[in-house]
Amino acid sequence: MTARAGNRWQHRGMLLSAIPALPVADVTAAARQYAERFGFDTVHAEAGFAVLERDQVRITLWQADQRGWQRVGSPPGTSPVRTGAESFLAGTASCRIQVSNLTGLVAELVRTGALHPTKPGPETTSYGTRELHCLDPDGNQLTFFEQLP
Repeated sequence: MTARAGNRWQHRGMLLSAIPALPVADVTAAARQYAERFGFDTVHAEAGFAVLERDQVRITLWQADQRGWQRVGSPPGTSPVRTGAESFLAGTASCRIQVSNLTGLVAELVRTGALHPTKPGPETTSYGTRELHCLDPDGNQLTFFEQLP
């Protein structure tokens, strides 16, 4: 992509990639499930955070396990959320991952039981992609897609 003349962003830095950050209840357990279900390797892990990779894709997991929000306010639970790592955030995210050979990936993911329970097979979209929806153990949705010719 090139910058258009008159575009106010034309002389700024170029965006190169995006890395999803998915909230999970337990980073260690989720990283293990990402390895078993989706074939990701953990390349970095520390308390409450992990970086996973498979091929050219990187995903980060962060722990959403704080339950203090349940006790904030009067009556409890009525004050605004404070930290951004509240337990109710686990499983509320999604990301899209472009792949080559979606058919081969489908065969892998069928064996691991990672397919979305209500959308268990690939579907063709009106915007030129073929997609497969999966859920991680916390409920975050991963959509694997390939561009159609």
